[in-house]
Amino acid sequence: MPITKYEGRTLAQQTFKLEECWFVNCVLRECVIFYAGGSYDFENTTFDNCQWKFQDEAQRTVQLLTLIGVLQVGHTPPASIKTSGPVN
Repeated sequence: MPITKYEGRTLAQQTFKLEECWFVNCVLRECVIFYAGGSYDFENTTFDNCQWKFQDEAQRTVQLLTLIGVLQVGHTPPASIKTSGPVN
């Protein structure tokens, strides 16, 4: 799967599949981000009021964590997230 690198950009109201992107020094504002459980990388990136959509393995993990009480029903990631380094 091809990886697209976004560097030093503010991206607004766009849709991304997290496994296909590498964000460096970016701001994602009001974006929709799909995550299916694969590898990803972002550095010094802020997610501001983004909507997260979990699919495949990631969705099953969220369902399991909800079932066993680790996540609350209807709990979503915070509206704003600031990263400080690579995450895999």
